[in-house]
Amino acid sequence: MPEFVLAVDLDGVCAQHTEAFRRVVARERNVSEDTLPLVRSWSFKEWGLDDGDFEELHRIAVLDYRMFRDIDPMPGCSEALWRLSDAGVWIRLVTHRLYTSWGHRVTVSDTVEWLDRYRIPYRDICFLADKSVVNADAHIEDAPHNIEAIRAAGGHAIVYDQPYNSDLAAPRAHDWVEVEEMIVELMAAAGSAVARPLPGIDAGSDRLERRTLDTA
Repeated sequence: MPEFVLAVDLDGVCAQHTEAFRRVVARERNVSEDTLPLVRSWSFKEWGLDDGDFEELHRIAVLDYRMFRDIDPMPGCSEALWRLSDAGVWIRLVTHRLYTSWGHRVTVSDTVEWLDRYRIPYRDICFLADKSVVNADAHIEDAPHNIEAIRAAGGHAIVYDQPYNSDLAAPRAHDWVEVEEMIVELMAAAGSAVARPLPGIDAGSDRLERRTLDTA
């Protein structure tokens, strides 16, 4: 049986981008975080940002604050991806993070460091803007324009629920528990074998550390 390939976005899906960026904007503009609502549109108009403001503040966030190294993960993301990986899913990370001019080295190195720190499993990683060209059986994505492009190209895109994508049609997942359930259902419908963990192999993203401690 061919492996089931899942294309996984990072910001807004695996990583809490709005929350991390809000901390930077509040500090740079010397305002309270409470004045920057988490329920916001894709354009950040609720924060009073135009395109130029966003680009400059995001550059500062990535290069000066090292946001991609310190951003908080989505609850349950690592554990769900490990279970899916153990079930035979090929995890393909797909992110458009290389839009900060002259910051590619920092962006890539901080991204990989973050993935290792929070034990996010993956087989390969793609840094590109047009996600509709990525070969995958399913995508989990939050950006409205990406979801529309993937679907227009004939791909299967699951909407990871965020305030700025509430008008998009299902399928929609509100958390990583729902993502995992949807992917297992898609695998079954496609006839992909769902592998079971081998005896003696612990589930969970920290299983290697726990087994090391148990044998110490």
